[in-house]
Formats: sequence, structure tokens, C-alpha cells
Amino acid sequence: MSTTSSEIPSNAMVTKLESQPQSAPEQQECCKSQPRQSSFSALKSFISGGVGGACCVLVGHPLDLVKVRMQTGGASAGSSVFGMLSNTLAKEGVRGLYRGVSAPLTAVTPMFAVSFWSYDLGQQLVKSVGQWGMGPEEKARPYNLSMMEICMAGAFSAIPTTGIMAPSERIKCLLQVQANEVERGGKAKYTGMVDCAKSVLREGGIASLYKGTVATLARDIPGTVAYFGTYELAKKEVSLHFF
Repeated sequence: MSTTSSEIPSNAMVTKLESQPQSAPEQQECCKSQPRQSSFSALKSFISGGVGGACCVLVGHPLDLVKVRMQTGGASAGSSVFGMLSNTLAKEGVRGLYRGVSAPLTAVTPMFAVSFWSYDLGQQLVKSVGQWGMGPEEKARPYNLSMMEICMAGAFSAIPTTGIMAPSERIKCLLQVQANEVERGGKAKYTGMVDCAKSVLREGGIASLYKGTVATLARDIPGTVAYFGTYELAKKEVSLHFF
């Protein structure tokens, strides 16, 4: 009398085990690691942006110094940009080329840091929307942002950056208008940036410092879209052809 074996083949058991979903502790550990990775990524972007902003100032400040001297009449007639650079270097040394660098370094470094931090935050928000409805296993897979999503993250980065830039832009514009009035024989209302900020706050409060923010956003959002879109494209091309 023949009997039929009731044993399950070993390969079927392996397939069954592999197809089982992750256990609850594994899913919880996966979910816990994602916020830590996001926080580290944001911190890395903040520091990288700050370093990049400082490098941007250090590279461009000598040319900015020459530009200001040419605009304010500090250059002799017929002087070229490179001629002024060489003359400044010969007479004042390297320190002369970086005279007044502390002010833009203090202003631009945090601005770039916040810009790249908010861009990283924008990427995380766009990624969260793109992964809406996915399970833990699907979310654990690499997610590549499309160019449209990159541009959306870039547009988002303009909002926190403008929140920092708007007051300084407002003060800068008021001081520029005052300088033009003084040249025409008018009287100076503000003695400097701090005095201007105090006066604006005293007269109109915080809202006065942020006057024109909507116009600033309308200018900066397309700019950050183009900036970060070009940045990601260039980074991709460089990685493909040189690394």
C-alpha cells in the first residue's frame, strides 16, 4: 500500500519565510532611524551651506571691493578692474583686498546655511508627499527626486531664507535711499544700520521690517528654483563624467 508524503518541500518553506512581512520591532526600528537620518542630513546641509557661503565671500570680496571703489570715485580715471586689483595688492597687501570682509562674511554665511538647510527640508517634504500611501518596505527603498520635485524643494527654500533676508534688505534699501538724498543736499535720518533698525521698529514695529516681503519672495522663488535646479544638474553631470 503506497502512502503520500505530507512533508512540505524545503524550497517552499524558504519562499514562505522570505515572503513574510517585517515583524513589528523591525518596522519600529526602521521608522525610528528615518528621523535620525533626516536630522543628520539637515545638519550636514546647514554646515555645508555655511562653509559654501563663506567661500563665496572670500572669493568675490576683492572684486566687490574694487566695484565699490569704482562706484564711489575711489579709483583713478581709466583704471581697469585688474589694474585696481594689482595696485591694491601692491600698496595694501592681501589685507587690503579683504578690507571690510567681516560684514559680508557675517551676513552671507548664515544666509547660505539657512538656504541649503531649507532646501534639504524641502526635499524631505517633497519626498514625504511622493511616498504618500507607501508601506514601510517601499519607503525604505531609495527615492530619486524628479527635476520637478527638485525645483519644488528649491522654491520652498526661498521662504525661510527670505524670512532672514527681508529685514536686512529693508534696512539696506532705506540706507541707499538716504545716501542718494544726502548727495542731493538732504539731511541723514539714520546714523547706521543699527539706528535704522531701531527707528523702523519704533515707528512701525516688526511688520515694518518685513514690508516688501511678498515682492522679495516673487523675486527669490524663481531664483532659487533656477539655482538649485542648475546645481543638481551640474552635480549629476560632474558625477557621471568625472567620478
